[in-house]
Amino acid sequence: MVTADADPTRDRLLDTVVDLLDNEGYDAVQLREVARRARTSLTTIYKRYSTREELILAAIEHWMQANHSGIVMRSRDPDEPLHPAMMRVIRAIFEPWEKHPAMLFAYFRVRAAPGGASLTVRGFDPVVPIGMAVLSDVDPEFVTELETILSSLVYGLVGRCREGLIPITDIVPTIDRTVFWLTTGYQAQLRDET
Repeated sequence: MVTADADPTRDRLLDTVVDLLDNEGYDAVQLREVARRARTSLTTIYKRYSTREELILAAIEHWMQANHSGIVMRSRDPDEPLHPAMMRVIRAIFEPWEKHPAMLFAYFRVRAAPGGASLTVRGFDPVVPIGMAVLSDVDPEFVTELETILSSLVYGLVGRCREGLIPITDIVPTIDRTVFWLTTGYQAQLRDET
């Protein structure tokens, strides 16, 4: 069934780019090759996307929406510790990337390109409310610090993984240990204050 918003050319372009990224890597995404595989013209691509990076950015957003759409909104239970609740969300985010590491590497690479900063915001729109539901009763200052620490950690881990220094399967366990120690310290401080 075709919906009113369906755009077969756009979907074919983005699916072609995702296939190239996932199977052949970031550098394989060349506009002539995308046009050939998507059975369209370079003119059509340039009418929709002014640069290669803009096309890759759109393809990664497309992939993230499809692969993160199954994350379920669930706030933290009253007796549930912060660590397992946060890791439930983090594991759901990273599970598709563990299966498709080339997409994770492309995500981090395109973030550095012009317009790439918007990927962080738009790409995570579906999961932000879920993460915030888990953190709804947490001190906002701690949430800000946690975000800074975790984003730096993830960026470093992905870089190390991309360089072949660690396997992709080491990323989530390292995040897990970090979240455990940070949340344990936060919750101990709360107990000391009461």
